[in-house]
Formats: sequence, C-alpha cells, structure tokens
Amino acid sequence: MDTQTIDQKVKEIKQSFRQMMDGATAQSMRQKGLDYHLNWGATIPRLREMADEIVHSSQCMVHSSDSALSTMNYELAIALWKENIRECKILATMIMPPKEMLPEVADIWMEQTPTLEIAEQAAFNLYQHLPYAADKAFEWLASPNDLPQVCGYHILSRLFMRGQEPNERGINEFLDQAIAALQGNNAAVRKAAIQSVIRFSELSLVHERLAKSAIRQTGLDFL
Repeated sequence: MDTQTIDQKVKEIKQSFRQMMDGATAQSMRQKGLDYHLNWGATIPRLREMADEIVHSSQCMVHSSDSALSTMNYELAIALWKENIRECKILATMIMPPKEMLPEVADIWMEQTPTLEIAEQAAFNLYQHLPYAADKAFEWLASPNDLPQVCGYHILSRLFMRGQEPNERGINEFLDQAIAALQGNNAAVRKAAIQSVIRFSELSLVHERLAKSAIRQTGLDFL
C-alpha cells in the first residue's frame, strides 16, 4: 500500500469516528484523567467491529499472499498509531499483525503510550500475541515507569491463562517483581500484579504454593 493510499485510508477512518461520537463517554473519560488530544468516546466493542471491517476490507484488496496482507495492515497500523487520537491508537493495536511487529517497534509504541487505557488495550489486543511476548513482558516489569509494568503483568496474565509456565529463573524474577509492585504506591500496577499472581497460582498446585509464599511477605491475602 503506497503512502497516498494509507493517508486516504486513515482520513476515511478518522471521518467515520464522527458517527460513533459519544460525548458523555468522552466527558467521563476526561473526568477520570484520560485526557487525549482528541477523543470521540467510541466504545471498545464498536472499535473491534471497525477493526474487523478494516481487516476484511484489506483481505478483499489483497489476493496475492498472506504476507502482502500483513504488510498492508502493518503499514496502516503504524500510520494510525502516529495519530494523537484515542480511537486511532486503539485501532492500531487491533489491526497490527503481531508476527510483523519487531521488538524495537513495540518499545517505541510503549514509550509513546499516553494513558493507562491505551496501555491495557495494547497488552490485550496485541502484545500478548507477540512471538517474543514473554521476553518483552519481563523486560517491561523491570521498567521504572508504571505503564510498561502494567503491560508486562497483563501480558503474563494472558500467557499464564494459556498454560505457559516460566522456567525457574522466570518464576523467581516474576515473584520478586510482583512483591515490589504489591508494596508500591501505584494502584494500576498493584491491580495488574495481583491479577497476574492469581493467574500464575492457577497454573498448578506448586505454582499456587509459590505464589502464596511470596505474597505472605507483603502482608496481603488474596489467594
């Protein structure tokens, strides 16, 4: 897809947001501290429908190969992410092909993530499906910043739910980071860490015992 075609597609997508505008939702987000340059208040289910429509439209345009389709969606996702608009960034996380996203691009997106909502949507829609998801999650857990940590815990929660078990080194690192997060001051990080520890404990009886032993150090009791 050439630059002109991408620009036109992005323009059409942005124009379509007017039909989904929900002023009450947008105002509620602002009151909760979710301050975007532009926010139409579109719901996540509606954006998911739109993402499915975009992918289906791309499939109709490309008949040559799966790689051509992935390239088209990749380029469109990159262009959408650059827009300082809530709905564009969420759509970008929904249509970006995980196998096409290089680790350095994921890091750039993480650095440019403006809000907790976008961080969570990126983790659920995209980051958990990356071929290097576990490695990136552990890397982000060690970040001094809150949003990468939130993403890291959400990614691991999803991997644990799919039955993926960390090795011994990974277990120790995860529990050490989780203990620090549970004792920290950021509510979003604590919430994500709690959910991740719960999912970890569900892997097996051994994992449950390890989790309970770890959280005992925090004085909390949620297992």
